[in-house]
Amino acid sequence: MRMTTANKVTIARILLVPVFVIELMNFTGNGREIHRLVALTVFLLAAIGDGIDGFIARRYHQRTELGALLDPLADKLLLVLGLVILSLDNRPWLDRVPLWLTATVLARDVLLLLLLVLVNYLVGRGRVRPRWTGKVATVLQMTTVVWVLASFPSDWIVPLAAAATGFTALSGAYYLWDGWQMLRQRRA
Repeated sequence: MRMTTANKVTIARILLVPVFVIELMNFTGNGREIHRLVALTVFLLAAIGDGIDGFIARRYHQRTELGALLDPLADKLLLVLGLVILSLDNRPWLDRVPLWLTATVLARDVLLLLLLVLVNYLVGRGRVRPRWTGKVATVLQMTTVVWVLASFPSDWIVPLAAAATGFTALSGAYYLWDGWQMLRQRRA
């Protein structure tokens, strides 16, 4: 396996996840502002890194199987852990991300994992192509997390979470449709 610059950026993003979680948990435990600022900064670095590694992979033809595996893993670790922690009652330090957003993200990801296993078992190696709805869902999820971490006005949390939930569900429906099509082609 080839270790490209894009893969190195992705691995760095994965290594930032425990730092983010530790700092966020420290802040929710003691309310010391430095922990919130570090958690926010680390989250932003990891989120920006997502765009950087994708750009490098496309621009310099560094797409690899390792990158195709690690990039979504880095996104899922960062977002799911952030959403789960921020869905807890962290008052008075932080507003709460609506639990229905976190539940939708978790449900979609579990369904997609099960679908991927099923498709790979029945069809062989299935290919899932990224869709714009999934990219929009990821951006909205990240925006929701940043909004809460930055302590921006709380009246925008529900509309942001609703948009993120809608696009997350829509992207899940598209991925289910793609999986269904792969299964149908196998039978034909």
